[in-house]
Amino acid sequence: MKRVTGIGGVFFKCKDPEKIKQWYKTHLGFDTDEYGAKFEWRQSGDSTKNGSTQWSPFPDNTTYFEPSEKDFMINYRVENLEALVEEFKKEGVTVLDDIETYDFGKFVHILDVEGNKIELWEPAGE
Repeated sequence: MKRVTGIGGVFFKCKDPEKIKQWYKTHLGFDTDEYGAKFEWRQSGDSTKNGSTQWSPFPDNTTYFEPSEKDFMINYRVENLEALVEEFKKEGVTVLDDIETYDFGKFVHILDVEGNKIELWEPAGE
């Protein structure tokens, strides 16, 4: 079973998300929106399939990264999230929440061995 298939997003804390988004838009050409920026690409194994990676600044007082105390969180793309969570439970991986399903895919959060929160995403339609 494949586990991680790519990076789905990079999320980080900052003092002023709007100012950061504007700086990256002005100086690095990011096409920003309310969530940050979305980088679209084609999958290497099948160039007919699209993929994307999200870049998102969060306010420095966000609680979304808790219980991690880090100023960042990485979102990894996965296949078959339900089966992967079952494997994690057998392996003793800390699974923080139940799988949530949205129009754009399924999500769950885990902790790595150093307590970094990781978001796992199975994109819809994959």
